[in-house]
Amino acid sequence: MLVFGLAAGLWGLGAALRTPQQARLLMIGLLWVGVVSMHILLPAGHPLRNATGGSAAFWVYFAIFVALAFSYGKGVHFLKEKADRRNTPEQKGPFSEAELDRYARHIMLREIGGPGQKALKDAKVLVVGAGGLGSPALLYLGAAGVGTLSVIDDDLVDNSNLQRQVIHRDKDIGRPKVQSAYDALCAQNPNIDVRSYTRRLTAEIAEELFAEYDLVLDGSDNFETRYLVNAAAVATETPLVSGALSQWEGQLSLFDPANGGPCYACVFPEPPAEGLAPTCAEAGVFSPLAGIVGCMMAAEAIKYLAEAGETLQGQLLIYDALYGESRRMKINKRADCPVCGVVDDVKSA
Repeated sequence: MLVFGLAAGLWGLGAALRTPQQARLLMIGLLWVGVVSMHILLPAGHPLRNATGGSAAFWVYFAIFVALAFSYGKGVHFLKEKADRRNTPEQKGPFSEAELDRYARHIMLREIGGPGQKALKDAKVLVVGAGGLGSPALLYLGAAGVGTLSVIDDDLVDNSNLQRQVIHRDKDIGRPKVQSAYDALCAQNPNIDVRSYTRRLTAEIAEELFAEYDLVLDGSDNFETRYLVNAAAVATETPLVSGALSQWEGQLSLFDPANGGPCYACVFPEPPAEGLAPTCAEAGVFSPLAGIVGCMMAAEAIKYLAEAGETLQGQLLIYDALYGESRRMKINKRADCPVCGVVDDVKSA
């Protein structure tokens, strides 16, 4: 009873502190290791051994029972999924009846139609960041039927995120953002393949990862990641939809230097001086602005993939939520760009 009481206390304390379940299970596992080690190291008849069962045998058998029960549960879940797949009727054509009904309003649009929706289903899109911009972008890309939708982020859901990061819920506080986003996207649209990477994007993995995708959306909140994303997108010739927020103002563009447009570094060759571009945590941000710009990013991605309308390639869209104003700036490719200019020189050589 003493050990079970300690385990319950650890679990309850972790729940009160909103610690992830994995961390709580780890603490209980360490408690089990400690109890077994105590029975092995302490002499027979020791008060601590007597207070915790008198022998390590009980705890070893208990661990075996828990492992068998866990394996049984996993086996039943696997067999159920296998049976469900067998009972699913074979799909004829690119879309099931449920998908045709779900995407009917898209297919009715002359600029998208069946071919455009098929292009969305065949597309692979990576979203960097499951925060203020990534949240609405992911939700609408998933709802629109992008066939393979991936997200990479190493952050955990915090209470302060929920003011604008609409893909997460209060119960998700303390969980990895990509896991929360994964659950939301699978619940929203079971017809798409959702992939999550619980890790920070680094230069070592960026190019190899980007090469697997048709389009990348950058919803990161720091300049280091934005320049890293841009460099990897240029190197792999992957089109990039990039957005940013600051207080009441947001901006976005489609960067595709492989098709003659500028890259992010053409427009912003170096990050601003320290203090000139404070973070959301330092300066604040208008909650709906994240939804507005994130949805615009999703719109640019869908238009690009479905070849509908005109994208923001070569243009920087700036939206001021405080005064309800939008303005566009023409942006050009720089021949001396240290990122895409270097790539062009290598190609020509």
